[in-house]
Amino acid sequence: MIKPVKSCLILSLKIANLTIGLMGIAMLIYSIWMIRVWQRDAANSPSSPDYAQFPWFIHAFLGVGIALCAITFLGHVAAHSANSCCLSFYMFLILVLLLLEIAITADVFLNSDWEKDLPEDPSGRFHDFKDFVNSNDDVCQSIALLCFLTQGCCILLATILRTVGKIKENSHENEGEYAEPTAPLLRPPELPPNSSLYPYVIGEPVNMEPQSVYKIV
Repeated sequence: MIKPVKSCLILSLKIANLTIGLMGIAMLIYSIWMIRVWQRDAANSPSSPDYAQFPWFIHAFLGVGIALCAITFLGHVAAHSANSCCLSFYMFLILVLLLLEIAITADVFLNSDWEKDLPEDPSGRFHDFKDFVNSNDDVCQSIALLCFLTQGCCILLATILRTVGKIKENSHENEGEYAEPTAPLLRPPELPPNSSLYPYVIGEPVNMEPQSVYKIV
């Protein structure tokens, strides 16, 4: 009964984990596109491009995408092996990521001057991304909700899979501890020498003594 449940949990965790990986790949593609556009605009600018100004938004987007892909790889390994340590570390990373997302979301909604806390973006991609989010509010909210639900499902599935693995290990230990020794099937158990269960037959005496009894071993 435990094995089919464990297989179903592993498949579900891999699917949910793959969703996080797709989000990370999408962020990587968008980050690479922003880097190319920024480099093209800087090269076509009449003034010499100032590469000393760090485009934090592009590199932050790129870093988050790489982190999501790395977490996805770890989650696939943890789900495939069902190792308790890997699952625990995977849950910890997902939980940290989820808490950071909640903190950023709360700061955006509760702090009206949250943009002042951010450094200046010389590439201008941050303002373009902000305009895109404002113009597609419903779609962005749906994507954000999908991210939260997927990460929550990953934590829940990993916790259940870790618990099922511990239950299976405990059941194997109990079976090995209370297993009764079994007698061999091809060889009968040995009997003590003086046991009355040994068969006896009456035959002709070898030494010509009357009524000799031979014991067949």
